[in-house]
Amino acid sequence: MGSWLDDLNPAQREAVTHGEGPLLVVAGAGTGKTRTLACRVAWLIERGVEPDRILLLTFTRRAAAEMLSRAGRLVSQQITGKVWGGTFHAVANRLLRRYGRFIGLSPDFTVMDQGDAADMMNLIRNELGLGKGERRFPRKQTLVSIYSRMVNAQEKLPDVLDTRFPWCAEDREGIAAIFENYTRRKRESNVLDYDDLLLMWNALAAAPGVGEKVADRFEHVLVDEYQDTNAVQAGILRNMRKRHPHIMVVGDDAQAIYSFRAATIRNILDFPQQFPGTKVVTLEQNYRSIRPILAASNAVMQQAAERYTKDLWSERTGEQKPVLLHCLDEENQCQSVCGNILSHLESGIALARQGVLFRAGHHSDMLEVELARRNIPFHKYGGLKFVEAAHIKDMLALLRIVENPFDEVSWFRILPLLQGIGPAHARRIMDALGVRRPAADGEAPAESPSPLRRLAAADVSVPGPAKEEFAALRRVLLECAAMPNVEDGADAPAGRTAPSVAVQVERLRQFYEPILERTHDNAHIRARDIEQLEHIARGYRSRSRFITDLTLDPPQATSDLAQPPFLEEDYLVLSTIHSAKGCEWDVVHILHAADGMIPSDMAVGETEGVDEERRLLYVAMTRARDRLYIYFPLRYYHHRWGHSDSHGYAQISRFLTKAVQALLEDRTAYRSDESPTKLKTMNIHDVDAWIRGLTGG
Repeated sequence: MGSWLDDLNPAQREAVTHGEGPLLVVAGAGTGKTRTLACRVAWLIERGVEPDRILLLTFTRRAAAEMLSRAGRLVSQQITGKVWGGTFHAVANRLLRRYGRFIGLSPDFTVMDQGDAADMMNLIRNELGLGKGERRFPRKQTLVSIYSRMVNAQEKLPDVLDTRFPWCAEDREGIAAIFENYTRRKRESNVLDYDDLLLMWNALAAAPGVGEKVADRFEHVLVDEYQDTNAVQAGILRNMRKRHPHIMVVGDDAQAIYSFRAATIRNILDFPQQFPGTKVVTLEQNYRSIRPILAASNAVMQQAAERYTKDLWSERTGEQKPVLLHCLDEENQCQSVCGNILSHLESGIALARQGVLFRAGHHSDMLEVELARRNIPFHKYGGLKFVEAAHIKDMLALLRIVENPFDEVSWFRILPLLQGIGPAHARRIMDALGVRRPAADGEAPAESPSPLRRLAAADVSVPGPAKEEFAALRRVLLECAAMPNVEDGADAPAGRTAPSVAVQVERLRQFYEPILERTHDNAHIRARDIEQLEHIARGYRSRSRFITDLTLDPPQATSDLAQPPFLEEDYLVLSTIHSAKGCEWDVVHILHAADGMIPSDMAVGETEGVDEERRLLYVAMTRARDRLYIYFPLRYYHHRWGHSDSHGYAQISRFLTKAVQALLEDRTAYRSDESPTKLKTMNIHDVDAWIRGLTGG
């Protein structure tokens, strides 16, 4: 242990070897927080703490796996594999299946993703007749956002509407009615949404008796990215540590940029008050960036009114200051970005080692056109996730029906896929099968036969065109559920064994393929995704675990939405700043450093919004290792793609104060098609000489 402890800097070592009581590690950008957490896990195990008594909470499964892998290299992979590591939602799912019955939750619940939640709210919205009047009513995606904000921020609906969704305030009564029905329908269907996982875990941890039992499972709790937690997550941690003081959280208040997900910076700022006796350790040695980049980044954050004081420093020397490029307009900005990218490429810095960052996804629209014109390959982060694609959602709905036959949303998704069955007839079939289990207020749903048992035993009335497909649906659902089919008659086997998860996916795929061919033009491409689903299923013994993992930690893309492959491996990365958190590049280009862009004009109405936008710029700047370019277009046209000359002049971002600009190299860019040289940028002091060259002076 002594050898790897010696490799840590003094602050890291102090955090890793902390003894009793709560610990807050304020870890600046690039200061080695992942290494610190991994070493902390290894140190605890070396000190005799049982691995399964350690809980490591992260915001991605990959982050947890990386930390435990690093810890395993220091002690033993076999030992660290016993640590409870994962996201808040994944750990909540695991605990609720084990202890949920103590708070009235059936352990065979299924988990809805946000798309399913939106579909259920839309179903209720239509049943209540909302949105059919003369004025606009919030759509399903907006309803989900309002609900999630209300729950995770623990704010009352009127306050959420007044502060975050003022255009929906007049529909308060209708929204409240939808939410009331939504909560009841989830209970009747035995399903939880993302927010429920956290709420139920918090209720479990606070429940007398069982709460202490759950908390006592873990001697130490470690939390990564604590600045990104919300009020519910903070409540969970307080309840989990009522009897044990051992909690370590790592985060950076300067990188708290997810308030739109209800994350609150108050959690990390108020941690010492919430956990008395907290020791604070600050990591300031940066291993990523050169000193001039850190100096400018520190200067941006020094403007923050409330923060943990820290100044990043580095042993990486470098003379090149970050460059502030004044551009004539957005077109000029695109030319300058491309020119600098190609210049660095020629000097040996691959495209993949360069990143272009921006505040909002549409801020790169014009740049993407210019990159394509110059034959510069790029990949833009974003797009539809794997499980959000229609064909994957259909397959998962079939699996959810087998796992939880009372899943109303899944039934309502599948039945209208059959020829001749519309929404009204789908509802009648669901009523005949008893999909909904009515529950009195405050009570659990009444016990009733499984809809699959009714499906097996009864002759359900369906329209003529749907008879063949409905019979095929009946057969495949009952086969996957290991239940006898009424069509088998006296020859039905008494006791079936459910096929493996992969075989179930295969059988469901065979049923679904004719529907896929009928409903999608690019069915052959989408079929490859379903084949991939089948391959993934081969690694699972439990259908429940397979469904839950896909819901809580889905793959990022589908083949039908993927970009055409590049014949070369090197490509430029375009990313929003939010998506770039945790990444780094040798060269970083930040677009649109203008007020209204950074900060966004949507965030300047309140102090908290402006403070978060400042942190967003700080996050963008600290992604750069060696070179940093900040672009400021002076002129914005009112009609970006039209032929009008109507325009306005922008002001440079309020975060780039005189003090910050003194740490930047000031340059002016000019239009490449007007340049008599091959250079794309010039120092502002060379302008006079350039003009003299044009006039022959």
